[in-house]
Amino acid sequence: MHVIVLGAGLIGVTSAWYLRQAGHAVTVIERQPAAGLETSFANGGQISVSHPEPWANPGAPAQILRWLGREDAPLLFRPRLDWGQWSWGLRFLRECLPSRTRRNTEAIARLALFSRDCLHALQAETGIAYDRLGKGILHLFFNPNEFAQAGRRAALLHELGVRADVLDADACRNVEPALRHCRDALEGGLYAPDDETGDALVFTQKLAERCAAAGVRFRYGLRVGALATEGGKAVAALAVGEDGSPERIGGDAFLIALGSYSAALARTLGDALSIYPVKGYSVTLQLAEDAEAPAVSITDESRRIVCSRLGNRLRVAGTAELTGFDTSINAARCEAILRRAMQLFPQVRPSGTPEYWAGLRPATPTNVPIIGRGRLDGLFYNTGHGTLGWTLACGSGQAIADLVGGRMPTVAFPFRHL
Repeated sequence: MHVIVLGAGLIGVTSAWYLRQAGHAVTVIERQPAAGLETSFANGGQISVSHPEPWANPGAPAQILRWLGREDAPLLFRPRLDWGQWSWGLRFLRECLPSRTRRNTEAIARLALFSRDCLHALQAETGIAYDRLGKGILHLFFNPNEFAQAGRRAALLHELGVRADVLDADACRNVEPALRHCRDALEGGLYAPDDETGDALVFTQKLAERCAAAGVRFRYGLRVGALATEGGKAVAALAVGEDGSPERIGGDAFLIALGSYSAALARTLGDALSIYPVKGYSVTLQLAEDAEAPAVSITDESRRIVCSRLGNRLRVAGTAELTGFDTSINAARCEAILRRAMQLFPQVRPSGTPEYWAGLRPATPTNVPIIGRGRLDGLFYNTGHGTLGWTLACGSGQAIADLVGGRMPTVAFPFRHL
């Protein structure tokens, strides 16, 4: 079977890898000149199995109300005359019900554990190096009320099969000595020793190289505007090159992995995908030789900021901004992230100018990605991974390869239209 994958981000490339491993002919179409140049470019770097609880949870509405009007708020809602934004927001509020939060958390956790196993197997097979560190993730709490919930979170994670331990402030500093200089009053933390970090862009581009060596064809610089259909079946991608020349690329199956742009194409095919772009920011610091930077990845639960060591760089990322498809960089948001990083780790000594980045995370109201079949014959989706694209990528790629091949994936998950 010839499978056309639309999108060469982390999700598209991992899908292409597993589809090719399953014996399919694969062509990947990407509007950018190389793989991984949009959402996958400078994300937080965490493979965070220990964070399956979605943004939509019972405490979210009150928290969002407290953040209203704050330009440095972890979640910033910029109202627009956009029905998609408002309908997504209403669905988000519905998913904050306890029963829905529990269901979504369980689905994300199962896929995350499966995905981590798939990543380890892929890495062992290919030997891809991507600044991987397997030192775990330390979730920090600076608010006593939030830290009081750490025991409940740890118990839930244990129930889901994820190792996590509640630590007091001194134990947190033992796990990550760079915290001893922290300028904020640390209450304690939750340590997940099996989590890890790595550079998603490097991984994506190196895996794309291995895909190409295995026979996957990459068509860069092509923008797909529509899929041609015949008799209720997708039959061809209608693309336009950078010079404006049209091209029709036929195939037996079509996989949409276009991130935040998936929903617009899906609508033309009769599928309503509840995906909205949530803008996130990151700051990347080159480190001086004498910098005391963390090696263990950090999640600041009070500010929703993560820090990951990527070789001689420190990636600090966070915040969520609902403002449509705007990818411009708000320097104030990046500066706020950087200030917080320097409060946590005052001995970090950057070498050179910080690199600011903003990208769109394709978020569903549930935080559960959309993986499975479309309404048309031969149409599939692997999209909507939100903040967990790196965590869920390999498992999602393996699962969609199984579904395209007519097999049921081994992971229990609410696959679409099954």
